[in-house]
Amino acid sequence: MANAEVGDDVLGDDPTVQRLESMIAEMCGKEAGLFVPSGTMSNAVALKTHTVPGDEIVTERYSHIYLYEGGGYAALCGSSIALPEGVNGLLTPELVQHAIRKQSGSQSHYPDGSLVCVENTANRGGGTCYEQDVLDAIAEVSKAKNCSTHIDGARIFNASVATNTSLTRMTQNYDSVSICLSKGLGAPVGSVLVGSEEFIEQAHRWRKMFGGGMRQSGILAAAGIYALENNIQRMEEDHRRAKTIAQAIDEMDHVSVDADAVQTNMVYFSANDYSASEVSQKMAQAGIDMFDISPTHCRIVTHLHITDQDVQNVIDTLSALG
Repeated sequence: MANAEVGDDVLGDDPTVQRLESMIAEMCGKEAGLFVPSGTMSNAVALKTHTVPGDEIVTERYSHIYLYEGGGYAALCGSSIALPEGVNGLLTPELVQHAIRKQSGSQSHYPDGSLVCVENTANRGGGTCYEQDVLDAIAEVSKAKNCSTHIDGARIFNASVATNTSLTRMTQNYDSVSICLSKGLGAPVGSVLVGSEEFIEQAHRWRKMFGGGMRQSGILAAAGIYALENNIQRMEEDHRRAKTIAQAIDEMDHVSVDADAVQTNMVYFSANDYSASEVSQKMAQAGIDMFDISPTHCRIVTHLHITDQDVQNVIDTLSALG
């Protein structure tokens, strides 16, 4: 990062940012990319580029776009939202088919469904991954109803590694993809939105209006490039460690987990005798930080700073709760 060659990305002449954008665009088989400060901004820019006020966005009931992005779809896009509920955070073609509404033929009662968003991996699903044929079928249903398609790919490299599917194949039927550099990849800051040249040109305007233009941001992009070159395949270790934790929890009587849902680097679990916030506080006292994601469930995430000894400490501490 200290040695990064920089320019002014607002003016479009930061060579390190350009290299990062090109790398991820090529990985996804897309024409262009746009570096932004956060995953939330990347999704917000994508939604704004794809829609006009009065449109409707289809996304899963527990998706990040709906739950954790401040209502940006409403405040920034002026869009309504349709929320079919899938299994473990994953939509099906049938759910999407029935959720898309069109103004035409409704006597103007309906908004115009114009965008379908999927999340891969699904955060609130516990880090679950889409099967490729399901992704393809969702895109096909969406296109048949004249909807654009977007992947919230905050952890898409986790999905790629877990399913042994290239990003090019995974994203080929989707118009845009948002990819976070600071999740499993381990970079400190930033996301990249990819799509066609025309789409990214329009997205660039919204990045500016949302305050996402940065100057010598090559110092941040350099970390993203390092992560792409060094930290993708090692995610297998994160997945192995998460499954080790899940298997240990599954053998305990006082905590519960759906071990089959642990596909990547997340473990969602509950405790019989404690609320999630109480579990989180007790774990914090032992130096283990985790989220109480709901009143009943906590979330453990493994990443490149977590060692096998850390995993054992988690297991021992959870065991002591009993």
